[in-house]
Amino acid sequence: MIRLEPRTDPSQTMIILTPILAVLATMVVGGILFVTLGKNPFEAIRMIFWDPLFGEHAFYYRGQILVKAAPLIMIALGLSFGFRAGIWNIGAEGQFIMGAVMGGATGLALYPLDSFIVFPLMVVMGALGGFLWAMIPAFLKIRFNANEILVSLMLVYVAFNFLIGMVTGPLRNPDGFNFPESRSFQDFPAAHNPELWAGTGIHLGVLTTLGFVILAYIMITRHIFGFNVRLAGQAPRAAKFAGVSPNKMIAICLGLSGALAGMAGLFEVTGPAGKLTTTFPLGYGFTAIIVAFLGRLHPIGILLAGLLMAVTYVGGDIIQSQLSLPKASIQVFQGMLLFFLLAVDVLVNFRLRISKRISK
Repeated sequence: MIRLEPRTDPSQTMIILTPILAVLATMVVGGILFVTLGKNPFEAIRMIFWDPLFGEHAFYYRGQILVKAAPLIMIALGLSFGFRAGIWNIGAEGQFIMGAVMGGATGLALYPLDSFIVFPLMVVMGALGGFLWAMIPAFLKIRFNANEILVSLMLVYVAFNFLIGMVTGPLRNPDGFNFPESRSFQDFPAAHNPELWAGTGIHLGVLTTLGFVILAYIMITRHIFGFNVRLAGQAPRAAKFAGVSPNKMIAICLGLSGALAGMAGLFEVTGPAGKLTTTFPLGYGFTAIIVAFLGRLHPIGILLAGLLMAVTYVGGDIIQSQLSLPKASIQVFQGMLLFFLLAVDVLVNFRLRISKRISK
């Protein structure tokens, strides 16, 4: 029989090295994947991890890394508070979509108003859209003890179909020849999220994300809320005795993660995406789960993990164009990161015991 036995004193060094080991294991197994696809594994790994940072067009790619990392980091920061407290929001993708729809619809409703208040109002409504969508699993969890994992995940598909209904109905571009898409926000300056430095792609969402990293670090390390979150996750009974309300914690953590996911969706749809379409959802809400755990649920770790995952996004685009690899292979490669992170994490905290079954 093979069983897992908890380690009484897990190595702190190995806990810190777990993400690095997971990345190295992903490179090795990912290389095998590329070999089976008939590609040079060393060339593919180089294109994924080296070229975006130090390659021929590194200046452009570095800006794209920040642009792609921003929504991942913003969403992962929100998720990390809930995960620390034992509240599992798996539906950030749906909250990301609803934030984009609600914030985008606000801007489109004000078209063609030329006022400085339009974009800030869209940001607020985007955060509100994600918040309200996250409140559905929060309410069902508090009122009926419904599993927030299943509810939040199912709501992703509801949100996606709601998006389709909006871009083929009320939000469809009247000058778009019946294509399922909204007006372009680039044609509506007051609602557009332009790049701040020409040629980099960096927009206001990137700077906002960096601000949230600092704020999250202060909250988790210096604020009573961060202490309550850690206490609720590590010792739920002690948290109750300390006056921490489980229901209030569920509502706050789900609401916070939903608001940040919704805001990320708004920045994305008004910036890089440019418009609401049926292909707008990019999987950021799901990938952010990997980022949160790869970063050990710590704001600084999430920042680094988000940048790493963004490198794989940009590098994935490079090998798709230069090596003609399918997009699914890149998604498998990214999924390996979470798999190996969890596998190494288990081996750090548990040891394998093999014992013989004694027959009677």
